Amino acid sequence: MTLRNTLRNPVRVILILAALIIAVGIVINWDTDEFTLQTAIGQTHDTPEASKTPEYLENATQALDFQSLERANQAFINLVARTRPAVVQITTETERNQRQQSRDAFGDDFYRFFFGPDTESEPIKGLGSGVIVRENGYILTNNHVVDGVNNITVTLANGREYAAELIGSDPVERTGGGSDLALIKIDADGLSALKFGDSDALKVGEWVIAIGSPLGLAQTVTRGVVSAKSRSGLTGFSDFIQTDAPINRGNSGGALINIRGELVGINTVIVTSGSPGNIGIGFAISSNIAQSLMPDLIEHGKIVRGWLGITMNPVSHDLADKLKFESPHGVVVHTVSKDSPAKKAGIRPRDVIVEFDGEKVRDIQHLMHTVAATKVGKPVKLKVLRGGKQEKLLTVKLVERNAEVVAKHLRETERGEFEEVFAGISVGDLTPAIARRYGYASSEIGVVVTDVESNSDAQRKGIRPGFLIQEIEWEPIKSLETYSRIVNQLVKDNRGQVLLYVKLPNGRGGEYVTINVQTSDR
Repeated sequence: MTLRNTLRNPVRVILILAALIIAVGIVINWDTDEFTLQTAIGQTHDTPEASKTPEYLENATQALDFQSLERANQAFINLVARTRPAVVQITTETERNQRQQSRDAFGDDFYRFFFGPDTESEPIKGLGSGVIVRENGYILTNNHVVDGVNNITVTLANGREYAAELIGSDPVERTGGGSDLALIKIDADGLSALKFGDSDALKVGEWVIAIGSPLGLAQTVTRGVVSAKSRSGLTGFSDFIQTDAPINRGNSGGALINIRGELVGINTVIVTSGSPGNIGIGFAISSNIAQSLMPDLIEHGKIVRGWLGITMNPVSHDLADKLKFESPHGVVVHTVSKDSPAKKAGIRPRDVIVEFDGEKVRDIQHLMHTVAATKVGKPVKLKVLRGGKQEKLLTVKLVERNAEVVAKHLRETERGEFEEVFAGISVGDLTPAIARRYGYASSEIGVVVTDVESNSDAQRKGIRPGFLIQEIEWEPIKSLETYSRIVNQLVKDNRGQVLLYVKLPNGRGGEYVTINVQTSDR
């Protein structure tokens, strides 16, 4: 019988189609105009009802979870493969007693942890890590890894070794300056380099990986999360990222990398609490800070920072409410250093700095970094609130922050030589040197007038530099701290006049004087 004859018989055609439907396993649902293909003939237990059972759903969920984990696992493997070639091992050799600066800055325990115990005769050998940030051989690391060394050797991920040159460094100083960042260079091109990521965009809890050479184990990878951001106080000018990714001796200068393969930090220091290794608290210099410092390190070999000359307090929630801020921001000026840019610009204690160079001031750390990054000598507009209501726009020209100005600032702090400004009168502590200059006995107490504003009521009443204020509103003045406390209370009370007892230099007597308080001080 031919195929043509078979197809001419309707009954036979119907029987053939029915057999095909059964063989292929097509289930037609006439109610919904849908059909499904069964996986195989005879699998009648995989009915829609069976697919809804708890066991079936659990197995399906586990399969999907496994697939997600497998994809995440492979993503991390790929991430490490892409980024490891940009992280190098750094070994150094130093003649004894040449690493004293880093040792002094961080302390003996920190030094021994990262560089090991001293030996009597052999040169000191150091170990650290670095990150290639440019294909032509520029490598970021920590200053304490390369500070004061005689030789620097860089070992790439492929095992090749290069002698490195120190391009620039930003050492941590006892005066509070420095980020502990350094830039070295090797003579090579076409290297794998890491791209900078935006460390400000990091979220607490975000996954990160650390790559370095802990204990000489090159190309070691550890994983953790961002534990916290904007940690300060470890060095003067750094914005640290805290992480629990394990970091140990030799990781210093290595890379902290986000899941996009971007450099977000330079691993720098850990907290050990006396233990021999990592306890899950590590800190990395943020990539934004590192990237901003690189141009100065390349051009000058050091970091040129601006200096304003003030000490600051945070804006509290109570003060923010009083100033009608939506949330606390800005800084409160605590003291103004003599002959500083701040003093010359007219900044006073208790001024609230809310804007610097057109940018809203967030907090102390923000202003400190903004001032440091501002070009020395550039006229900068600075907006302050004075007396809680008067807004003033001042112009300041920063000077370079160097050892000399910082040392002077510290001497003023130790001697209490900062000035307090109130009612047009600037005063400072009565030091032995000032007492001898103006002929006051060593037993005298009070605060000495250092400056009087032109056209102020104090000037009209005859107050002059060198006068000694011994009482204010009948209360004896024992020190600048006492004076500041009383003045702060007078400002809160909105006093329009104050009574002073002033003593004149060189035994010329004393007198009570009533001074009208300027509106800006109330």
